[in-house]
Amino acid sequence: MEIDAFKKKLCRYCDSLLPESFLDLGSMPLANNLPRKEDLDKKEFECPLSLVHCPSCHLIQLSHAVPADLMFSHYLYVSSTTKTFREHFAAYAKDVRGRLKNEKDPLAVDIGSNDGLLLSCYQNEGMRIVGVDPAANLCKEANEKGLTTLNRYFDEESVNLILKDFGKAHVISGNNVFAHIDDIQSVIKNVDKLLDDQGFFVIEFPYLGTMLEELLFDMIYHEHVSYIGLHALSHFAGKFGFEIFDILPVASHGGSFRVFMQKKGASHPKAKIVDEFLTAEKNKGYLTAEAYQAFAGRVLKVKEDFMQLVSELKAAGKSISGYGAPAKASTIINFYGLTPDQVDYVVDDNPLKQNRYIPGAHIPIVPSSHLEAHPTDYVVIFAWNFAKEITQKIGHLRQKGVQFIIPLFNPRQAQSTESLQKAFEVAAS
Repeated sequence: MEIDAFKKKLCRYCDSLLPESFLDLGSMPLANNLPRKEDLDKKEFECPLSLVHCPSCHLIQLSHAVPADLMFSHYLYVSSTTKTFREHFAAYAKDVRGRLKNEKDPLAVDIGSNDGLLLSCYQNEGMRIVGVDPAANLCKEANEKGLTTLNRYFDEESVNLILKDFGKAHVISGNNVFAHIDDIQSVIKNVDKLLDDQGFFVIEFPYLGTMLEELLFDMIYHEHVSYIGLHALSHFAGKFGFEIFDILPVASHGGSFRVFMQKKGASHPKAKIVDEFLTAEKNKGYLTAEAYQAFAGRVLKVKEDFMQLVSELKAAGKSISGYGAPAKASTIINFYGLTPDQVDYVVDDNPLKQNRYIPGAHIPIVPSSHLEAHPTDYVVIFAWNFAKEITQKIGHLRQKGVQFIIPLFNPRQAQSTESLQKAFEVAAS
C-alpha cells in the first residue's frame, strides 16, 4: 500500500493548498486495530500521524487520510460500555426532543450510530429512529436490540433509502464521527438532502480549544482526521447553506462541544454564545500559526517529562500497568515509546478488547480481574476522561500501596509541582 497516496494536498473544508505539518507524532499503527496473539508476528499497517493548519479556514487536520474501510468495517469501540456515556446520551436525547417539541412524531437519524446507544435514548423520548454505521458487528448488535440501523456509510444511497422508507429527518446527529470523515463535504450535502427545512443537524466533537489549552494531544489518531474549531466549522457550514445557531459545551472526552446547525433561514433562534465563542477563539490566537507551533513544543516536553518519570520508577524497581485501552492509549504509548518491559499490561472493561494487544507496542490487554490478582505499584490511567469512574472502581487498591497516574498533565498545574510524580498523579477522591 503506497502511503504517499494518502497524503492530503487540499484542505478538507475549503480546498485550499495545505502547508507542511506543525506536529509530527511519527508513523503509527491504527489505534483501534488491536492485534491478537497470533497476529503479533505480522507486519502492522502504519501511516504518518501529523497535524496541518489550514491558513485559509483554520481547520486543523491530519496530513494523511487512511482509507475508512481499514478502520471502521469492524469496530471494537462500544459506546454503551461506560455509565458516563449512558447518562450522557440520555440527557442528549432529552435535549434534542425538547428542541423538537412542536413535532408530534419526529424522525431522528444518527450517523455513526455504533451499538445504538443514542438511538435507544431517542426511542425512549418517543422518537422514530434510524441509525447508519459501517461496522457490521455493531449494526448486527443494534438491530438485534430492535434499533433500526443501516450497515453502510452515510452516502447518497443511504439518504435515498431513508427518504423512501421514513421520509425527511427532523434531526440528524453525528457524535464523535464528524471529525472522523475525510470526504466531509459529501456528508454535509447528504445532510442537506435528508433534513427537513425546519429541522437541525447536531454534532458533538472534542473541541480544538480544549486540546490546545489542556494539552490533550492523545486525541490525535488516524480516525480523527479533523480537529475542529468554531471558525473552521462556521466557515464550512456557511459554504453549504448552513449556520450554527447554538453551542453547548459538554464534559465528554475532556471537553467537547455540541453544535447545532440549521439551514439558513430556518426558525431556530441564534444563541449569543455562538458569537461569544467565535470572538474568544480569535482573542486566544487560534487563527495564527504561532499557537500551533507552541502547542507542538509543549507536546514534546510532556513526552520527555513522562518518560523521565517512567525511567525513575523502573530504576527504583517499581511495576507499572495501565487502565483503559481507548484509541488515545495507542497514541500515547506509541508516541512515548512505552514497551512491555515498562508497562506489564493494560486493563480494559470491554470484552471485545480483552486478550488482544496495544497496536505497535504489543502490550497485552486484560480484564480488570487481572489487576485485582496481580496489582502493580503504579496504574497509568490511559482512559483519563473516565478517571473518576475508574478510581471509584479500583480505589481500594490504594490500601495495597497502588498509586494512580495519568500519562499527560495540565501544563498550568504542573508548573508549580515539586516532582514529576505529582505532575502526573491522580488525586485521591
